[in-house]
Amino acid sequence: MRWLFWILLTLALAIGVSMVLGNNEGYVLIVRQPYRLELSLNFLLILIVLMFASLHLMLRLVHYIQRLPASVRTYKEGKRLKDGHAALLTSLHAITEGHYAAAEKSAARALELGEDPALSALIAARASHKMHQKGQRDYYLAEAERLAPHAAVARLLTQAELLLDDRQYMHALEVLHRLEKIEPRHVGAMLLELKVQLRLEQWEKVLSVLQQLERCEGIASWQAREYRQQAHLQILNRYVSDPQGLLAYWKGIPEEDRLSARLAQAGAHSFNAIGNGDQAYEIVAMSLTKQWDTELAGMIGDCASSKPTEQLQQAEHWLLSHEGDANLLLSLGKMCIRLSLWGKAQSYLEASISVRPTATAHLMLAKMLESRGETNDAFKHYRLSVQFCQQA
Repeated sequence: MRWLFWILLTLALAIGVSMVLGNNEGYVLIVRQPYRLELSLNFLLILIVLMFASLHLMLRLVHYIQRLPASVRTYKEGKRLKDGHAALLTSLHAITEGHYAAAEKSAARALELGEDPALSALIAARASHKMHQKGQRDYYLAEAERLAPHAAVARLLTQAELLLDDRQYMHALEVLHRLEKIEPRHVGAMLLELKVQLRLEQWEKVLSVLQQLERCEGIASWQAREYRQQAHLQILNRYVSDPQGLLAYWKGIPEEDRLSARLAQAGAHSFNAIGNGDQAYEIVAMSLTKQWDTELAGMIGDCASSKPTEQLQQAEHWLLSHEGDANLLLSLGKMCIRLSLWGKAQSYLEASISVRPTATAHLMLAKMLESRGETNDAFKHYRLSVQFCQQA
């Protein structure tokens, strides 16, 4: 509609001007001795309009020529920004798709055009790392430091991650320590340090980093629990010949971790190994009271406490709630053998076998029967024990 309006307006103006000029018979006389110039008024008006239009066009041309260098610079800068942005986007798409050569090429182009030097250089470094071009990777990291010193956090975090992937653990730690000075308690940096310490098997430092991560909610609780238990298990193994050190460390473990079935099994095994059956039984009993675990119940019979009768009574009390637990029945059989309750021992061992036959249960029953002179039955259970061992 707009173009139709302008056409009608132009036609109306043309008709109006033609009507005015058609009825105009005036003239203009210009005298300058010895010359005399007489012009039609219509012609003079047209001449004035043409002169005004020509002057306007000339002034615009001069203004355009004056602004031409700046316009060219603006155009080139706009084109550079557009091309650099396009190259950066291309590199991002390429690296997420696993096209590392294309990603490195596009990121290098974006870096050359000055498009976000920090991001462009880090993408190029990551792509070069994936192609195992370490020299090129280090060059781009150096460029990121030179061209974008303000983006030190992103650069150091990327560098530490790449060094970790390259198994250069000590160098990765050095980079992370530099990052900590710039931005303390950075969650991403702490997660990377956790991975490094796990690879280096520095379990005390693993626990320290986990504590910091949990304070700032930087790790899932279940994952922190798994890593923490793994660290405790490894540290417990160091105290196999140090009873006092083992006891001191065990008491220093948070109660929540001590009561977990996995750690309770390891703790009970460690105390049994050094002959501290009372502590081993206490660990098992406390954990089972919190939450029943059949594997842990199978360790009750291995704990040679100083109060075996009370230990047996407690295990029989648990049996009321877990009568079909083969491991608990096996433990009861072991405790009864220790107390020379042969009839009860045989009943518990046979009950365990009826629920879930195992090589251990058959072997214990065979040894007990052999000690009582029942060689035929003992031989049968020895043979069954060997069969289960072969199947395993």
